[in-house]
Amino acid sequence: MKVPTPVASPFRSFWWGGYECTDQLNAFGYRVDFLPLTGHLQLIDEDYTDLGPFNVRTVREGIRWAQIEKTPYQYDFSTVKVMLEAGQRHGIQQVWDLCHFGYPDDLTPLHPLFARRFAALCRAFVDFYRSQRPDDVLIVTPINEVSFISWLGGDARGTTPYCHNQGWDVKYGLMRAYIEGAHALREADPSIRMLSTEPLVHIVPPLHATPRERRWAREAHDNQFQATDMLAGRKCPELGGREDLLDIVGFNYYYDNQWQNGTPNKLGWNDDVPDPRWVPLRNLLRSAHKRYRRPFALTETSHPGVDRPQWLRMIAEECGAVLREGLPLQGICLYPIIDRPNWDHLDQWHQSGLWDADLSQPGPARVLHQPSADALLAAQATVAEAAPVRRPRALLV
Repeated sequence: MKVPTPVASPFRSFWWGGYECTDQLNAFGYRVDFLPLTGHLQLIDEDYTDLGPFNVRTVREGIRWAQIEKTPYQYDFSTVKVMLEAGQRHGIQQVWDLCHFGYPDDLTPLHPLFARRFAALCRAFVDFYRSQRPDDVLIVTPINEVSFISWLGGDARGTTPYCHNQGWDVKYGLMRAYIEGAHALREADPSIRMLSTEPLVHIVPPLHATPRERRWAREAHDNQFQATDMLAGRKCPELGGREDLLDIVGFNYYYDNQWQNGTPNKLGWNDDVPDPRWVPLRNLLRSAHKRYRRPFALTETSHPGVDRPQWLRMIAEECGAVLREGLPLQGICLYPIIDRPNWDHLDQWHQSGLWDADLSQPGPARVLHQPSADALLAAQATVAEAAPVRRPRALLV
């Protein structure tokens, strides 16, 4: 029997850093711009230098659409150029989000020209990028977390278009743009790699649920895959989705990604007595991989506060188990790797990064959270021990 060839990873390191790059309108209608707010634009050389001891050579960054296109079809990539130059100085691979929650002032996902404008942005970005880096592997996330932002803007009134009960319409508009943008990217440069990033969740019925409650929870759980299914053309094929638009499938997983349907009740990930409905991350990743059969990555994960080290240990154990099964996990992204404030209350910082923010110092200054640093090094060792024993037959796309 012929032994299958393992899928090569396009990423420079297995562990990545993610820099919060939203430029969205928050719940109060104010534009937030997190790259300068967190100090990353000002301190990018320091931030990239600080990654060295942790062997992080791949990062997620964002171009900030609302800042790039102040006038329709006119683009200013000067800030992206500065960031690219910093990446080159420090040997850092940058994976680019083209739309990370924010849109230009005159657009929302419900605007009739939203998809056309986004596809034009995609073409302009490729032209700019190739003028600067003609030979690099370019990895792009067209639109980040469609499932989440369609809920936030379409149901929860947390961002533009500030709707209620229109989450599906917003998701449909976002995926129309995503798919048109993906085709535009491929037409401009067939070598582009695309990384989708969607929440990975587990939604359960109440204990002792009725058949109807179980059915509703199952439907809610399955809805997490709508956006990726649309990208693949499995759902709403009129949008032009195709299986070949699925490249590397990214999953975002946080401590509050498992909950009881229709309630704010989260399933605790570290309870002394585990909730019987809790599902280990390895099971969720295995199930999602079975659905899409593509290389995948944990594209966002973090935990606020004092539980950060324990969360990193859990992530390493779960991802190590996935690698031992031979599944094609290609990376883990600590997101955010430097601390960030709340979108709506900018004086409230999450303390969820590897570096905390010292707001008393200009920048703000970075303060390494030493327990998290120690936990990360241990987590890297745990994953490294698991990686060599992968069974190659499961690494097929």
